Amino acid sequence: MKDKAHWRSDIDALMFPMWDHGAACAVHRGAFRTLLGFDPTANDCFAYFEKFEWAFRSAAGIKIARNCVPGGMNLHLTSRDIARNLIELKPVKGGEK
Repeated sequence: MKDKAHWRSDIDALMFPMWDHGAACAVHRGAFRTLLGFDPTANDCFAYFEKFEWAFRSAAGIKIARNCVPGGMNLHLTSRDIARNLIELKPVKGGEK
């Protein structure tokens, strides 16, 4: 497992490590296309991941728990998994208003 997010061209997806789970999580370009509203390059996908990494990691953790994904087993996220976290868990600067 790599230490940081990277692009796998063979599956057209961004991969990021889930250290506590001992596995990697994939997000295919199609999921980014839905989230961004255009056909993104790998660099566009990385930029979006970096901006909202907290939502990606939260979505992966929720999916692992909900589906009882065994430790060490890789998984993938859909645009719906990520969008749900962007809406429900959006951090607020300075606390709730």
